[in-house]
Amino acid sequence: MAKAAGRGSDPLAGYMFRLVLEGKITGYFTECGGIGSEHEVIEHKVVSESGEGIIQKIPGRMKWQDVSLKRGITDSMEVWAWRKQVEDGKMDKARQHCSIVMMDRNHEDCATWEFFSAWPSKVSGPSPKSDSNEFGIEEITIVHEGMTRTK
Repeated sequence: MAKAAGRGSDPLAGYMFRLVLEGKITGYFTECGGIGSEHEVIEHKVVSESGEGIIQKIPGRMKWQDVSLKRGITDSMEVWAWRKQVEDGKMDKARQHCSIVMMDRNHEDCATWEFFSAWPSKVSGPSPKSDSNEFGIEEITIVHEGMTRTK
C-alpha cells in the first residue's frame, strides 16, 4: 500500500502519560506542561567597519522550565508525601530523578523525558463546589536542575 507523500509515521498523541519517581510509577496525569528549556538572549551592539550598527544575539544563561502536571484527584498520597519532604526541609530525600513517559495508542512507551534533582515546589488540591459535576483536579509543579529526552 502506498504511503501519503511526506508521511513517514503518525505524530504521537499526547493524552496518555505517567510520572515515574526513582523508577516507581507515581501516577497517571491528564495534563502536562513545561517540558523544555530556553536561553536568555544577550544583545551585543557593535559597529561594523563601514559604520553600520549591528546587533549580535548571543546565548546567555539557560533556564529549565517548571513542569506542571494535572489529574483528577485520587486516593494516592505519593505526590503529597513527596511535597511534605520539601516542607519539612528534607531536601536530600526530596531531590529525586523522575521521568515523564508518554505512551502510544497501544500503551507502549514512545517518548521519555528524564529530570534530574527534581522536587515539587507546589502541590494543590481541588476547589470543590457543591453545585458542580466536575472532577476535582490535583496539580503538582516540579522544578529540576536539568532534563533530557531519552526516547
